[in-house]
Amino acid sequence: MTQSSKRNNMQQHHMNNLRNLEANNHHSFQQHQHQHNIRKFQGNGLDQHLLEEEEEEEIYVVKQRYGYLAILFSISQILVLIGMMWQCSIAPLNINPMVGPYPDALSYWGGKNAILIVDDGEYWRLLTPIFLHAGIIHLFCNISVQLETGAFFEREWGSLVWLIVYLTSAVGSSIMSCIFMPDTVGVGSSGAVMGLFGAKLSEVFCLACEKRLTKQEEIAHKVRMDECSGVMCSVILVMAMSFIPYVDWAAHLGGLVAGQLVGLILFSTFIRNRFFKVWWLTVGLIATVAAFSIAMEHMLNDVQPKEELRDVCEYYRQYFDDYECHCQLNEGGNNNGGNSGDNRF
Repeated sequence: MTQSSKRNNMQQHHMNNLRNLEANNHHSFQQHQHQHNIRKFQGNGLDQHLLEEEEEEEIYVVKQRYGYLAILFSISQILVLIGMMWQCSIAPLNINPMVGPYPDALSYWGGKNAILIVDDGEYWRLLTPIFLHAGIIHLFCNISVQLETGAFFEREWGSLVWLIVYLTSAVGSSIMSCIFMPDTVGVGSSGAVMGLFGAKLSEVFCLACEKRLTKQEEIAHKVRMDECSGVMCSVILVMAMSFIPYVDWAAHLGGLVAGQLVGLILFSTFIRNRFFKVWWLTVGLIATVAAFSIAMEHMLNDVQPKEELRDVCEYYRQYFDDYECHCQLNEGGNNNGGNSGDNRF
């Protein structure tokens, strides 16, 4: 074989190798692309699986986004305390350890004063104490619970149901306080907040045996059970602290009972079984009307508050040499809206 023939054969062999290399590279690229597509498809399947898991995540649906009335009441209570402290000055800590106004401001602004309710017929004082607080510490303790637990209950129930429970419990707490602690002036929204707790217990009771037909009803049942545990702990804690001096245990108990009774009326309507719905609705109505009627009759006919509650400004001056009556209604110092010598929060 000549030298030129050998050279041609080598070039031909080299060209064949290049074609094979290109073919292998093309095949490898296609195989890589195919594997990439498989991984991409598998990744899309994983994402879809995660999305389905998120969709199956337990979400508790409530009636409204915010607790509008809980927020509104809290703002009102803050403004009222500011107004009292501005008009009636801030009392020294030896007179008001709650960091607030002089105590005579509490009754002047509408605190529960049994002598003015029973003898003078100022029944509006059964409701107005929820807007009043003895001081910054007292206010902070109440609205912190009101804006967290209370606002969430409003989101669950709706504003109308929440308002009925809140106001009814406020009146019930004031009546009970007048009966068992008539010689004190009471302020604060803690009785109304206890009523919200009582209503939640009634809701749990009414719906505990209901069949859970949907996923959302099952979630709602679990949430109520968790809430029931928290409410029971809160009630036990509050009632234990209610026997500390200057705390109105009667108002707390009255609010709790009133909330349970009105809650029984409201939440019995959610029972599916017609017989039990009518039964518990009737029980709730009779119990609520009877309890409030008996309590009002006892308060108006049997309670005899101290006459000193009419002029508590002078009463305080007996115990505090530096006491100043900034909120008296007339120059003579006789303030029918004054506060007693013993304040209950």
